[in-house]
Amino acid sequence: MKFGQLLLMTFLAVAAIPAGLAVFAQGNASGTAGDSQAKNAPRESSAPSGLTGPFSWELSPPIISPQNKRAVEPERAVKDPAIVYDGGKWHLFVTYKCRGHTAMEYVGFDKWKNADKSPRTILMISDSKYYCGPEVFYFRPQKKWYFIYQMSVPGLKKLWVAYSTTTNIADPTSWTKAQPMLDGSDRDPRKEGGLDYWIICDDQRAYFFYTNDNGKLWRLWTPIKDFPNGFDHPEIALEADIYESGHIYRLKGLNQYIAIIEARGPGDIRYCTAYVADRLDGKWTGLADTQTNPFAGAANVTAAAGGTLWADNISHGELIRDSYDETLTVDPEKLQCLIHGTLQKDKPASYQQIPWRIGLLTLKKATK
Repeated sequence: MKFGQLLLMTFLAVAAIPAGLAVFAQGNASGTAGDSQAKNAPRESSAPSGLTGPFSWELSPPIISPQNKRAVEPERAVKDPAIVYDGGKWHLFVTYKCRGHTAMEYVGFDKWKNADKSPRTILMISDSKYYCGPEVFYFRPQKKWYFIYQMSVPGLKKLWVAYSTTTNIADPTSWTKAQPMLDGSDRDPRKEGGLDYWIICDDQRAYFFYTNDNGKLWRLWTPIKDFPNGFDHPEIALEADIYESGHIYRLKGLNQYIAIIEARGPGDIRYCTAYVADRLDGKWTGLADTQTNPFAGAANVTAAAGGTLWADNISHGELIRDSYDETLTVDPEKLQCLIHGTLQKDKPASYQQIPWRIGLLTLKKATK
């Protein structure tokens, strides 16, 4: 057994916390094979293995900014990043906001420094004026990619839980038109509406999580053989300091899960909290779940060396995954997180006018 693992087990026993619930470290900075983040974002040397929070992060310069002068649908904001690495490149999907329309676009690039200058393709998958909040993964049982998002449909009280599929993630024109996973009708099993839809699977089930701005993280599930149909069994998975964007991942090597959830403090300042669980249908326990001790927020995010801090609102955290499949596995030894952010002093009164940009957080250190 490694010394770091022994130290962690001793700490957890004293604290009476189930083993494996709070293991984070900084190792090699690459998100997945093929792109060494160490070449692109300054960071401190690796922290020893086996330590817990509090967490401390470095924020890169913006890697994606609004294209506010383009001829077609000039953007006010880019937000809600969803990303996987496949075929030697990053595949990034984002929400963009423009006048009277909220939709999504795709950016493919080889290195982070090339993201903002790479071509963008608007995803023509819906005629709705509002479709956004993407998640993407490869569903191995069906050998195709799934794209999950929310979509408004006139006359419905709840948003569609919409999806599209493709067999070629590198071709943004290949996605199928929007279909409903849950359609917002009277047959929809959701007891409350919500947003920021999220799918994650174990060996037996596909789980659907969502938030609804009132302190609740909801959970439904379906047998994995029935996916994407059959979601039912609605229940509240967690009530806490929750606002939106509940993103759940499997922790590699631990058989544990972590939920990164956005919270909102005074003045509408945004920060990310973290909770952990042994099972996707289990109890969630706070790991870094306050504004003063967040997973990522103004309290623990600084600019990368030589840079200027451009965001103290840290929103919609998407962990960089160790794989691209439906298990959404992340490596706690290589922890990085895409966010959208802005400075509190620069936020206009209307949320619709906030100039969100996307950046990359890299774990700087985790202390005892």
